[in-house]
Amino acid sequence: MEIFNYPSVEAEAKVRAITSRGLGYTAKDEKGVIDIIEAVRTGGDESLLHYIRRFDAPEMTLSQLVVTEEEIDAAVAAVDDDFMAALDLAATQVESFHKKQLENSWIDMPRKGVTLGQMVNPVDAAGVYVPGATGGMTPLVSSVLMGAIPAKIAGVKHIAMVTPPMADGTVNKHLLAAARRTGVDVVYKAGSAWAVAALAYGTESVGKVDVIVGPGNIYVTLAKKLVSGTVGIDMIAGPSEILAIADESANPVWAAADLLSQAEHDPLASSIFVTTDAELAKKVLAEVGRQLDALPRKEIAEASIRDYGAILVTDTIESACELANRLAPEHLELLVTAPFEVVGLIRNAGAVFMGHFTPEPMGDYVAGPNHVLPTAGTARFSSALSVENFTKKSSLICYSEEAFHKEADAVMLLAETEGLQGHAQSVKVRLS
Repeated sequence: MEIFNYPSVEAEAKVRAITSRGLGYTAKDEKGVIDIIEAVRTGGDESLLHYIRRFDAPEMTLSQLVVTEEEIDAAVAAVDDDFMAALDLAATQVESFHKKQLENSWIDMPRKGVTLGQMVNPVDAAGVYVPGATGGMTPLVSSVLMGAIPAKIAGVKHIAMVTPPMADGTVNKHLLAAARRTGVDVVYKAGSAWAVAALAYGTESVGKVDVIVGPGNIYVTLAKKLVSGTVGIDMIAGPSEILAIADESANPVWAAADLLSQAEHDPLASSIFVTTDAELAKKVLAEVGRQLDALPRKEIAEASIRDYGAILVTDTIESACELANRLAPEHLELLVTAPFEVVGLIRNAGAVFMGHFTPEPMGDYVAGPNHVLPTAGTARFSSALSVENFTKKSSLICYSEEAFHKEADAVMLLAETEGLQGHAQSVKVRLS
C-alpha cells in the first residue's frame, strides 16, 4: 500500500489498476460453469448429486438433499441463547428497514375515460444462495437474513435456500436457525454453480424459482450471470471494496481497521483511503502494517492491500467526493466531523456509512439496510438488494369508447408510420 497525491499521474495509474481488476475469472472457468449448468439442466437430481458428492459431501444421498424439520429443530436447540438474541436483533432491524420499501399498486384517471395504473405483485418463488465458507465452519448467517427477509416482506409464497453441506452431509446449525427465524420454506444441501442451476431450471427434487439472490464465489457469480434471463438475479457481484473519506478528525487506528475489514475478504478486494490530511495518511499507512500482522487472514488481506489498496491525499473534501463518485464503491465511509454536510456530494455508492462510529460491519449485520451491494463501479447505475428484487410491476390500461375514439387516429398514424398495418387495423375495425 502506498500514499499518492491526487490528482497525479501515479495516482491515476493506481486507480486504473484497481478499477480494471475485473471479476477474476478465466475462459476456462466460464466453460466449466457452462458445462455444470447444462449437466444439471438435463440430468436433474442425478447430476446435482454427482457434484455435491464430488466437491462437498462424498456420502450424500438424494434422501438427504432436503433439510428436514427435525434437523432444523435440533439446530435451533443447539445454538446458544446469546446467538439467538443477536440473530433476532439483526432480523428485527432488517425487517423494519425493508418494510419501508414496499410499493403499492395504484390507479389514476389522467384523462376523461382513461384509467391507468400499476399492479405490484411478488414473484411466486425465490432462491437464496448462502455461501458455506470454510467447509461450513464460518457460516454466513447474515446472508440468510439479507436474502430471505426482503423476499418474505415482498410476499413471495415459496422461499428456497441453498447452501453447501459440510463433508458429513449436514448444514451448520447457525444457518438453519437463521433459516427458521426468517421464514425460509425449504433448505437444500447444495452449493456452487450446480445449486444455482438447480434453482434456475428445477430438478426432480428442487423446485424452479423465479429469482435467485445472494453472494458467492466466482463460480456462483458466473452461474448467476449465465442463468440471468431464465430467472431474475440480484446482480453480478465482484470482489468486495471499501473507500473511506477522512478529514483531520479521523482516528487512524479505526480507519486502518476499517480498510482491513474488507481486505480480509478476498485477494481481489479493494481498500482505498482518501484524506485531506497528509499526516493522517502516514499514520493510517503505519497502522495498516501494524494491524495486518495480527490478522488471522493475513495472507489474503496482505495481497489485497498490496495490489488493490491505496491512500490518496486530496486538497479538498469536494475533490475526495468526486473521486468517490468516479469509483462508485460498494462501501463508502465518511470519517469526517460533519458527515451530513458531506453526504450531499455523494452520487454513486452502494451504501454510505456516516461518522466515526459507523464502521462498515454495522451495515453487514444489524443496522437494517441490505448488505448485498453493487460492486466494481456498478453503483453508478444499480442499487442494493431490496424488496423490489422480489416484485414485478404490471401496467393497467382501460379506455372508454369515447376516449378510444378520441385517440384512435393518433394510434393509427403512428402504427402506419412504423409499417405495422395490423396494429392500425386493430384500431380501425373498432371505428366502423
